[in-house]
Amino acid sequence: MPMNLKSAWSRRSFLSTFSVAMGGLWSVRNAKAATLMAGGPYTAPPGGGASTISSGLGSTGDIYAELGVIPVINGAGTYTVLGGSLMYPEVIEAMRLGNEKFVPINDLEVAAGKKMAELCKMPEGYTGLVTGGAAAALLVGYAAILTGDNPKYIQQIPDLTGMPKSEVIIQKSHRYPFDHQIRQTGIKLVEVETREELIAAINPRTAALHFTNLFNDKGRVKVDEFVKIAHEHNLPAFNDAAADTPPISRLWKYTNMGYDLVTFSGGKDIRGPQAAGLLMGKQELIRCALLNMSPQEDTIGRPCKVGKEEICGMLKALEIFVASDQDAILKQYYAQLGRISDVVTKIPGVETSYDFNPKQIANHTVTLRISWDPGKISLTPKQVMQQLAATRPRSIRVGGSDDNEKKPKNPTVEVTAWQMQSGDETIIANRLSEILQSAPAAS
Repeated sequence: MPMNLKSAWSRRSFLSTFSVAMGGLWSVRNAKAATLMAGGPYTAPPGGGASTISSGLGSTGDIYAELGVIPVINGAGTYTVLGGSLMYPEVIEAMRLGNEKFVPINDLEVAAGKKMAELCKMPEGYTGLVTGGAAAALLVGYAAILTGDNPKYIQQIPDLTGMPKSEVIIQKSHRYPFDHQIRQTGIKLVEVETREELIAAINPRTAALHFTNLFNDKGRVKVDEFVKIAHEHNLPAFNDAAADTPPISRLWKYTNMGYDLVTFSGGKDIRGPQAAGLLMGKQELIRCALLNMSPQEDTIGRPCKVGKEEICGMLKALEIFVASDQDAILKQYYAQLGRISDVVTKIPGVETSYDFNPKQIANHTVTLRISWDPGKISLTPKQVMQQLAATRPRSIRVGGSDDNEKKPKNPTVEVTAWQMQSGDETIIANRLSEILQSAPAAS
């Protein structure tokens, strides 16, 4: 999903420049061993980390060095390709506690749903489900809409032969890679553009209306009107808001708006387990979603397994996130980015600016834009990103301005602080300074 719709780069452009930085290594067809990565094999820095493992894998305190995989300083954002986010110690402890006993998974999911409803201020008649990520929530949520609790239909999908519903209406501007999970259920997506087209497209085969929340500004039918139209025609509306926190209030905005199902990623800014997501919705739909997923067998959602440890960790992460002081966190991000800005702006021809849109929908955070005069520094953003990626012992990832839309006048890379660890900003600043100062002067 796009990192910042208002910014000059997107999640798609990041993946493109990421692939270039790694010499194409990360494309599926060109995957190679870690020892062939740009900059050579990874060796652990002196000292390593603390470990309670006495022998074998992990005993050095640096499991990635043992595996020969290069870890990353993340100045880019909450990308699944980089591991999403880092969990808080309390989340890891909750996962450890969840591992200490056996428990019926269905019972745990029902209890977790009640806790989610409490934390996320859901309206009466709503509950939640911890899924194997937001994409899994799309799959099992739409399965629930199609099958209800009919065992025959649950076993039959994605073959929709003889089933009463088979279509979902989506605005053309809301199509995105994750609608693959909707189509995975066998559903046919029907594209519309206007309110009139939306209403005209509703027919007896229509199962639901789908809203991609981060594209609210692009579609002609907005988030509040969309759910009203669905309910006027006795249809459920599903809102995919996967990357749309913070602000925290988004966790209850859409269920209280009336959306029948809403999903959020668990492993982005909420900092839950990367393989976890949140599905919120009306109790009957959530019950049927659970019938369509693991631990139930012969279901379309059986591969979307979520363990007792992820469920416990996800709930703890959600509890921490709901209680967090987002203003204080944002202030911390500005401070970290400011330290990078202070270093690189000492270089002639380099300037910085901040991009923060309080109304931004997806991946709501502050970004530092670092631009340079191509007449003084003869480097492209891709070249800078490639050199950052080749940094050792840890590779450095930032965003690059490659999109034609709102492309900046001068070459630019962009850095976010929300997935940095303390001290990462110093490493990024010094390495960027080294790269920019050692660049050849423009001819």
